Amino acid sequence: MPEMMKAVIKPERAPGLRLTSAPLPQYGPTDVLVKVRAASICGTDLHIYHWDKWAQGRIQPPVIVGHEVCGDVVARGEMVAEPNLGDFVSLESHVICNTCQYCRTGRGHICERTRLIGVDRDGGFAEYIAIPAQNAWVNPPDLPVEIAVLQENFGNAVHTAFATDVTAKKVLVTGCGPVGVMCIAVVKAAGARSIYATDVSEYRLRMAREAGAALAVNPKTQDVVETVRAATDGEGVDVLLEMSGAPSAIEQGFTLLKPGGEAALLGVAPGPFNFDYNLDIVFKAAKVYGISGRKLWETWYQSRGLVRARAVDLSPLVTHRFKLEEYDEAFEVMASGESGKVVLFP
Repeated sequence: MPEMMKAVIKPERAPGLRLTSAPLPQYGPTDVLVKVRAASICGTDLHIYHWDKWAQGRIQPPVIVGHEVCGDVVARGEMVAEPNLGDFVSLESHVICNTCQYCRTGRGHICERTRLIGVDRDGGFAEYIAIPAQNAWVNPPDLPVEIAVLQENFGNAVHTAFATDVTAKKVLVTGCGPVGVMCIAVVKAAGARSIYATDVSEYRLRMAREAGAALAVNPKTQDVVETVRAATDGEGVDVLLEMSGAPSAIEQGFTLLKPGGEAALLGVAPGPFNFDYNLDIVFKAAKVYGISGRKLWETWYQSRGLVRARAVDLSPLVTHRFKLEEYDEAFEVMASGESGKVVLFP
């Protein structure tokens, strides 16, 4: 194996990234070394690229970015029994401690010492990545690369959708970025009565309709509350799945949520904002779930089941492909809102 590799790093505390040559990652006795086949861009990567307030408070440059990764195991530590050399794997991005109270009670997805690849430690926008063996999810050898690279992000959608009871329910999905569109597909597969979606991008609203939304509303041109109320005979929705993090979308979603309804919230807001806690949660007797990552490893098994049963087709989600060296162009496309998933190939 080479001593050096290509990698896209956050080099300093400023906007932008840089393509550089980095040493091949070192791996420990419980780690594997993975040769990256593909890595996709996530909203978190955009925060890092643009160097917004969240990134400034979290990222400590220099660090290799990228956390949605698939590839082949090419080396492993002496204590690793599986995966095997040559296995095709997707990576769980949350590296957990296995010893805190949350890990020991089956809640590793909220481990208090979590370190995210591409955020807190080196990630996968590179030719190789080292990671604990337990974070390598073995795929069938013939699984298409463009499906394998989505597994981590798809898990967010599955975790969000399955946090609530969506079967035979009217469901509103606010935010139709790639994970929102995947969530629509999961909800449809789970037997929702009807699905409504909102986003400010017409491109992504089209993707939402193709994934199964009966009604897709752009708040720039339509009144979301009036439109969805009319479509639901004035009742509103049973379930809110909030994927955008936009305060206006959150407010609209809770306004439309029926009394006794359920809300699962994945979207990350830009900061504190005003919210009618009494009216929208307490007096409404709403059940509200905060979603962080994927349940380890329950969500991964659920995701695999949906893909293998062909209940959800992820292939239309990948709309743009770039070489690793073309990362600037790839980030511009992702930030435009005129894309599904954007994938980088080393």
